Amino acid sequence: MIQKIEVQDRRFPLTTGAGSDAIHSNPIYSYAVTNLITSNGMVGTGFAFTLGEGNDLVCKAAQFYAQQLVGKDIEEVMANFGQLFHQMSNEQQFRWLGPHKGVVHLALASVTNACYDLWAKKRGVPLWKLLIDLSPEQIVNTLDLSYLEEVMTQQQAITLLSDQAATANERHKILDTGYPGYDTSIGWFNYSDEKVRENCKKAVDNGFTAMKLKVGSKEFERDVRRAHIVREVAGNDIKVMLDANQQWTLPQALDVCKQLQGMNPYWIEEPTHPDDVIAHKILADAIAPTKLALGEHVPNRIIFKNYLQSGCAGFMQVDAVRVGGVSEFITISLLCKMFGIPVVPHVGDMGQLHQHLVLFNHIAMGHEALFLEHIPHLQKHFKYPANIKGGVYTTPYVAGSSCDLLP
Repeated sequence: MIQKIEVQDRRFPLTTGAGSDAIHSNPIYSYAVTNLITSNGMVGTGFAFTLGEGNDLVCKAAQFYAQQLVGKDIEEVMANFGQLFHQMSNEQQFRWLGPHKGVVHLALASVTNACYDLWAKKRGVPLWKLLIDLSPEQIVNTLDLSYLEEVMTQQQAITLLSDQAATANERHKILDTGYPGYDTSIGWFNYSDEKVRENCKKAVDNGFTAMKLKVGSKEFERDVRRAHIVREVAGNDIKVMLDANQQWTLPQALDVCKQLQGMNPYWIEEPTHPDDVIAHKILADAIAPTKLALGEHVPNRIIFKNYLQSGCAGFMQVDAVRVGGVSEFITISLLCKMFGIPVVPHVGDMGQLHQHLVLFNHIAMGHEALFLEHIPHLQKHFKYPANIKGGVYTTPYVAGSSCDLLP
């Protein structure tokens, strides 16, 4: 039984230049952490990710949600978590502050993720195993599919998972080989050209087969120059992604993206405002066959649905510490599978939680095992940090979701 809760405001300043992009020059990587503590001392840990200021507001909202779980058994909570998620995400006291976005939705992510961590710990298994061992009906019972009915009903979700279960054993080999990673840290926005070149060489030497550069400079020629540096060092066989972090207006994006096509980017990420579905559609049509990736700042399943309906996204980057947690992540992954769009998560959690979720996506849902973003900045703060060898995430086997933070 959940006996008490503890919510923490954890903030981690970064070294010079690390984490910088076209919008955020000096981010402080921060977690609003929820701990659900049972009567026998077991602790379920979950968090949402922010960049510093306002993290305390997320913590205050998480306190409100978590308090509602005191006195409940985690198995009882998770048996029909979809209904509980629906109830909490539409809480009348908070709905005017959202709905399903901003501080209150980040807070719900923190609490939701703590529930899944505690569930896996109680069963004594890593989260990926708990999820792949659940029946399709049990998985769908943890999801809120409201506002999606015209594209995915509960029965359609169950059928999709049931159909994939027939071939799931073939995909278990990923547990032995590990899940491929890609290196985001080669080219933070404030890094010099020389540092970008040096980091690219290191990434290739470390076994990465994909890497990402931050773009979005006021001077387009800087972006083009740096993109060609990465392509030159990486060679033609390495996938190179470009990330503008929402910096450009649509006219700017139309201009610079066409210039960047010359270095053959695997995708161009978050080129303009994350709420502007139509602008992304116009851009995607204009620069085809170059693909767009988006989702880091898309806050809920409904807006993801709209992006999928528009057909403008080549890759979806849903983040379980940005949307409403694991439950909504799985919902969006199911939507993406129905629309035939790959899921390549953004890792505000530094890959800790998502290393479990991509295994579930691949094994139980049949998503292609493309790669998972790797950012090493906060590894030293985790009790069981994600382990990347030769550019590959090795499979975690400790019970839970790998989100336990050191004091």
